[in-house]
Amino acid sequence: MTRVLHILDHSLPLQSGYTFRTRAILKAQEGLGHTVRALTGLRHTAPGTGADPEGHDDLLFHRTPAAPSGARSGIPGLSEWQEIGALARRVEAVAQQWRPDVLHAHSPALGGLAAVRAGRRLGLPVVYEIRAFWEDAAVGNGTGREGSLRYRLTRALEDRVVRGADAVVTICEGLRGDLVARGVPPAKITIMPNGVDLGLFGQPLARDADLACSLGLGDGPVIGFLGSFYPYEGLDDLITAMPLILAAQPDARLLLVGGGPAEAALRAQAAVSSAAHAIHFIGRVPHHEVDRYYSLVDVVCYPRKAMRLTDLVTPLKPLEAMAQGKLVAASSVGGHRELIEDGMTGTLFPPDDPAGLAAALAALLADRAAWDARRTVARAFVERAHDWSANAARYDSVYQTLLTPKQAISGAVA
Repeated sequence: MTRVLHILDHSLPLQSGYTFRTRAILKAQEGLGHTVRALTGLRHTAPGTGADPEGHDDLLFHRTPAAPSGARSGIPGLSEWQEIGALARRVEAVAQQWRPDVLHAHSPALGGLAAVRAGRRLGLPVVYEIRAFWEDAAVGNGTGREGSLRYRLTRALEDRVVRGADAVVTICEGLRGDLVARGVPPAKITIMPNGVDLGLFGQPLARDADLACSLGLGDGPVIGFLGSFYPYEGLDDLITAMPLILAAQPDARLLLVGGGPAEAALRAQAAVSSAAHAIHFIGRVPHHEVDRYYSLVDVVCYPRKAMRLTDLVTPLKPLEAMAQGKLVAASSVGGHRELIEDGMTGTLFPPDDPAGLAAALAALLADRAAWDARRTVARAFVERAHDWSANAARYDSVYQTLLTPKQAISGAVA
């Protein structure tokens, strides 16, 4: 079987959607008989064990040592170029020792360019996987501006990596369509959709009555959001909608679990709302406790704003909620429409429209007779189309195309 070296921005033991998707890919590929390792770049900041490779969750991760103090330039652009060079050299060193068949780099483009550079020197094929366009993610996170110089440079770097890679993988049709519009040959792109490791989602936990009581949730229906509080998630619209939801469902409660850049503004907004008594902020909780909070939620809501990021990228969280046996309601942005069929696997409502959100949630909460059937349909959808143990096999055809005739390390080129 194939030996695959994955090149990553960061990994376990850090916990994020990025690291959870990576873990699922590596575990699924091992289940298919492949031998896998991973290598992180300079932006992985978790304290290490000192081992090389370092083990987490029975997976092996090589690290890129930080540059000596003062060795990296603080000049924008030059610092990133030095970062690419350091990671490329590390890829070469690990590949010379471990001898993979394929280099599989995951966005952002800094890691992709390092993999392309190393792949050329080693004579190894490179797969580049795009999970999001990071210039759009920066806009969504409030750290960038669409059309700015940095935005355009990041986009240009992404295009350079895509041209240099032997094959490209995206997580959804939205990203694929955008790349094709930029001139990338459709045959070069494979879609590998977000998935769920169903082995981690067995029987959902029964409602934790003691936890519900301690939080003051009462017995009414609970709307929940569990994740990072970024502006693009649209949680301000959900808070704005709560008085309207309470008018139809007086016992409804909103449970917000997590934190992030928008948290302070959201807490301030909720504090002056007429629905303040029904809005509960929990803060961040340890990953192993998340299931307890999921057990309290009847409907998981994802009110993302309409923008390039949310229209092009499919999120992971709705699939996890479906796997947990939860009802899902989400704004009708492109990324959600790829995952959710309105009235079947979930409920869609207009983005950036608190009144439309409230009407959709109130109708869903009132239709309890349909809840069990919806949960069953959604769980079956995840099992059929988004189970990592099956979806990871799609990588095999990409790898085998690149390995025919089989390529081998030719040795580093000076």
